[in-house]
Formats: sequence, C-alpha cells, structure tokens
Amino acid sequence: MNPSELKYTEDHEWVGCAGDLYVVGITDFAQHQLGDITFVELPKVGRVVKQHEETAAVESVKAAGDVYAPIAGTIAAVNETLETQPELVNQDPYGEGWFFRLGHVDAAQLSDLMDEAAYKDFLAKNPD
Repeated sequence: MNPSELKYTEDHEWVGCAGDLYVVGITDFAQHQLGDITFVELPKVGRVVKQHEETAAVESVKAAGDVYAPIAGTIAAVNETLETQPELVNQDPYGEGWFFRLGHVDAAQLSDLMDEAAYKDFLAKNPD
C-alpha cells in the first residue's frame, strides 16, 4: 500500500482501503522500534472489533506489543503468512507485512485518524 494514501493512529497502526475491505498493519516506525519481529498473533476471522480494541499481538527480540483496530469492523481476512514468516512485518510493513483486513467498517471513523503528513508531525513531536 502507498503510505501517502493511508490513515494512521497514535499507536502506529495504518489502515487503507483495498476494494470492499480495509487493510491494517503497523507502521515502519513501529517495526523499527520493535526490532526483529519473531512472532505475530492474529485475530480470528469473523470477530467483530471496536475502534482502538486490542486485535492482534506482535513479539520481537526487544519487546512485545499489541495491535489495535484503527476503525471498527469485522475481521474478514488475516495474513496467515505472518505465522511462519513474521519477519515480513520488518521487511515490508506496508505490503506483505499487513496483519488483517476489515469488512463492515464504520468508515466515518477514518476522519478520527491522521493522514501521512499529520502522522509525520506526530512522530516529530513524539520521537519515543
């Protein structure tokens, strides 16, 4: 996905539209902070999630963290490849390293999120 076309959260998730679904992953900044990712726990397909709800988990050599749903919706698909190749999150966070896809979303919640310029400003003000 093209980072300039995505929306971002203060927790360093991104979301972008792909047809009828919305793809979710973590940002390049987040994967750099985590270091080498060793494990990803994905949600179950069909699960209904609320905006900002803990939805997935990631572990690295340095830390463990949660991945939150940037918008409410239903888990329509998960990136099962991450179960055996979690390093894809490090290698391609906006492409092959996506976590899950949401359907039946509340698209109005996208207006709560930052565009790329606002996210870069947020990072500049909050480097940790």
